[in-house]
Amino acid sequence: MSAASAARTLSDAAGAVRDGTVTSARLVEEAIAAADAWDDVIGTYISRFDDAARAAARAADAAVAEGRPLGPLHGVPVAVKDILATREGPTTAQSLVTDPEWGVDEDAVAVARLRDAGAIVMGKTSTMEYAVGLPDASKPFPVPRNPWDPGRYTGGSSSGSASGVAAGLFLGAIGTDTGGSIRMPAAFCGISGLKPTFGRVPRTGCLPLGFTLDHVGPMARSARDCALMLEVMAGADADDRQALDAPVGEYTKALTGDLRGLRIGLDPLLAPAAHCREAEVDGALAAAADVLRERGAEVVDVELPLYAELCTADIVMLISEGAAYHLSDLRGRWEDYAAGTRMVLGSAPLYSGADYVQAQRAREAGGHAFAALLAEGGLDLVVTPTLGVGAVPIEEAADVALGPKWPAMFTPYWNALGLPALTVPMGFTDHDLPMGLQIAGPALREDLVLRVGDAFQQATDWHLRTPTMAATEARR
Repeated sequence: MSAASAARTLSDAAGAVRDGTVTSARLVEEAIAAADAWDDVIGTYISRFDDAARAAARAADAAVAEGRPLGPLHGVPVAVKDILATREGPTTAQSLVTDPEWGVDEDAVAVARLRDAGAIVMGKTSTMEYAVGLPDASKPFPVPRNPWDPGRYTGGSSSGSASGVAAGLFLGAIGTDTGGSIRMPAAFCGISGLKPTFGRVPRTGCLPLGFTLDHVGPMARSARDCALMLEVMAGADADDRQALDAPVGEYTKALTGDLRGLRIGLDPLLAPAAHCREAEVDGALAAAADVLRERGAEVVDVELPLYAELCTADIVMLISEGAAYHLSDLRGRWEDYAAGTRMVLGSAPLYSGADYVQAQRAREAGGHAFAALLAEGGLDLVVTPTLGVGAVPIEEAADVALGPKWPAMFTPYWNALGLPALTVPMGFTDHDLPMGLQIAGPALREDLVLRVGDAFQQATDWHLRTPTMAATEARR
């Protein structure tokens, strides 16, 4: 395996800028150089803001030199999934359908909060159209490719956000997650990604897919990075009625590395993907559980209640809610949509209003059942694999998103419940492709989820391993 063991993390970079051991200008130039080297290969960016980023870096370094107050992300390069508005350029949602005036000259709330904390926005990252569907080379947008092997899929839909962090084009990114769109690409690309509690991060300035399912969250190299970003992004917003008016924790202070006193349920989810599961996943999961025990946690076997029902409910709601938003354009501009988007949203008539209501009833029942699992088992959290497979060849992306390998996505369950779920790297397959460990917990307990992810990463270095251009070029 070709991998470096000294990747720069967002947290380390932020600290280095603050103490003057590295300049923001250097971080930005490193990010631009990485984009120059990688972007044509892996299709990370929809648009780049190099000139604006350089100007922001100069201003950031001047603030350090003058001893002005600095934000927690001061001078650190980040990127934004291209379904959230940024003031530097348009938001396309990787679609010909999007109104070019949508969100112009504005920042989404999550973007504005990162910027207010000192982060420097490097550009907008590639996605699946409107955060749904599949890569479509017939449209004038990049096909995202995995930096570990450009013949393979990044996962969707926060595709460029994941590949860019993995390849060093930026140190953190904003993603969104409706059925796994932060965690799937994070796991496929070997980085960390957090889907917070539903409503924890406002969606103001973000194009919707599923009104009751969409989550905005951080993607970065480590759980600590995600904690630092979440501290900045989370909190109520008057323009998002579903944003939670709940206290925002100092998540980084919870990262003690000590898991003593925690009781963690482990569900390997052996049955759902038995026909397509890769054997290495089970060995990596067992090794991860041992690490958690070594850190002081008690790990016990559990079975997630109503697992199949809640995964199905998530898909029914996602398709129905997405079609409701796009109905007029689907009728009038069908050919302008990508083929994968048409395939997914075009299936909405197969579900009735009664099906949607039943899906919502399953969601409610599942919430009660999961709460009972925690209470009766004395559990604090649950861990599972994030996915049952490593990154698939691009031509097989539909098999994961819509076909026979869809059961290997162990992510939709947590969207239906609206509960926080983090993925962190836990090893590599025999094909040198990353695998992810998924850590989920009760509503608003991101502190616990991040504490477990960080403790695991304090004992392992999977999250620091990075693809090399030489190895990637050799696999093209």
